[in-house]
Amino acid sequence: MEPEKQQRRKEFFGTQVNAHSHMFEMIVGYTISQVVRATAFYSLAEHLDNGLLTAGDISAAESLHPVATFRLMRTCASLGMMTYDRQTKTFGSTPLLRTLRKDDPASLRSLALLMTSASHWLPWGRICESVASGEPQSESTLGRDFWTHLEESPAEAENFTDAMRRASNFFDAEVGTLIDMQSVRTVVDVGGASGSFVQALMKAYPELQGAVFDLPSVVPAAQRAARDHGVEGRFSTTGGDFFKDQLPGADMYLLKMIMHDWDDEACLAILRNCRRCINEGGRLVVAEMVVGEPGDVGYAPLADLLMMVTLGGRERTVREFEHLFADSGFRLTSTTPTSTPFVLVEARTA
Repeated sequence: MEPEKQQRRKEFFGTQVNAHSHMFEMIVGYTISQVVRATAFYSLAEHLDNGLLTAGDISAAESLHPVATFRLMRTCASLGMMTYDRQTKTFGSTPLLRTLRKDDPASLRSLALLMTSASHWLPWGRICESVASGEPQSESTLGRDFWTHLEESPAEAENFTDAMRRASNFFDAEVGTLIDMQSVRTVVDVGGASGSFVQALMKAYPELQGAVFDLPSVVPAAQRAARDHGVEGRFSTTGGDFFKDQLPGADMYLLKMIMHDWDDEACLAILRNCRRCINEGGRLVVAEMVVGEPGDVGYAPLADLLMMVTLGGRERTVREFEHLFADSGFRLTSTTPTSTPFVLVEARTA
């Protein structure tokens, strides 16, 4: 492996003494995930910042076993999530732990709880079966598909919604400077949930008219968000099925973290519906992770497996996006990296 790629790999995984120690850390990685879950679940970041410094303090506040709480916090200290003073036997918070605080706009707490919950944890336990069959494992482990499971599991659904919203904070803050909005008057966020993508553009461009198209049960959240962001006078919502229902006509359609949920056949149905409804000469902006060449360092290949195991979807290469666009009447025009894991993949009507 060339030196530059080897260095990037070390930076991504952390410096390893040798291959055995590296593999050991990967093998036991699931234990760290569940330590993070317990830490988030019992609000240890808030407790430490609020002055509860000993394991006894926290076990009393949360009605936990005191020795087990100490053992959890000792592990957190070994992982860099806490500090420990041997003289006073007290624990302290670190910047790493504070990423789990509920009041941090970019908090990872909901993501930590989501990724270690049944909706993700159980299907991952059958990755071998997924590799053998190419099929997702949600139904075999949860008894229902992923989306139905969320509908029937309010706590997990809340974590999912909050995790997706917070994951968008850094992305939304910069999209107004990355997308060329010349000649664009109307934008529809297709499957846009609360509409953070389109509303970020609306705040950057005060004349822009924006809308969200999503399931009828979702659009009230988009209306509330528009009021919160002060753009409700230029914003509208439409409920429907983006596979087949008529989308509002617009100069630009946005698809953020939509295509990776679905296989190619389903994505073509979405894209063809967009092509049928978009204004003549319209543009499509897709925000997704993009998979590079084998051996490239990054999260996209892991996210691709996550989509395979839980949903039957996938993360895609630029070439795969290009083919989907061509088969649905669009033409790939550009890819723009962001400071987040997401890439803006743009297409125009062919």
